[in-house]
Amino acid sequence: MSQSTLTVILITKNEAHNVADCLTSVAFADEWVVLDSGSTDATCQIARSMGARVVEGGDWPGFGVQKGRALALARGDWVLSIDADERVSAPLAARIQAVLALPASSVQGYQLSRLSSFCGQWMRHGDWYPDRVLRLFRRGSGRFSHDLVHERVMVDGTVGRLEGDLLHHTIPSFEDAIDKMNRYTTGRALDQVRAGKRGSLTAALLHSAWAFVRCYLIRLGCMDGRLGLVLALYVAEGTYYRYLKMSALAHPRPG
Repeated sequence: MSQSTLTVILITKNEAHNVADCLTSVAFADEWVVLDSGSTDATCQIARSMGARVVEGGDWPGFGVQKGRALALARGDWVLSIDADERVSAPLAARIQAVLALPASSVQGYQLSRLSSFCGQWMRHGDWYPDRVLRLFRRGSGRFSHDLVHERVMVDGTVGRLEGDLLHHTIPSFEDAIDKMNRYTTGRALDQVRAGKRGSLTAALLHSAWAFVRCYLIRLGCMDGRLGLVLALYVAEGTYYRYLKMSALAHPRPG
């Protein structure tokens, strides 16, 4: 029985500093699809030079819809969705290849454990690890939610879990942290208001306090040292602003 084929899908914009390392980490795949949203750097040239099929142009509808467009371009039996700032570790690559060699089963998708860096440090506790993300799934059984940010893969069938880390090189500096918080809290607030949820100052205070306790104490973010405290405060602050933005969106001021 032949081994199943794998397509890696990747959406990009100005990721010349990331795309080569990202694609190198998934060199074992049969196909690489890069859907680019108007890069002005060398992202597309680098991806093509590494053998990827690059599709350029189009609007920006949000992460969920854009990844759905990339999925529609895939031709493999299985699909691995990865971001440009992520790398598949060697242990995880071996696990994925083992899945491809298995005969057909009821498992239609797999969660991966994502290990993220924050301002130069790998965060092994708190809200960020193990960050379970469903990224590997059988084509035809999975689809993306239409969320603007924090999109999800939804699979029809049984979901398993693979060992090995998906390495996430995110937020290299405090400046990046503040910029990302602003963009992502806005997108997440829009998603939640569209889903019928509402925010308020009270909700912002209560949810942010709980986010800090959960991240720093319950999930042992304190074990990550000084940056463990910084990250817990960052998670709490993001939660606070998300609920305030939800309130503003649901109850806009006149003018």
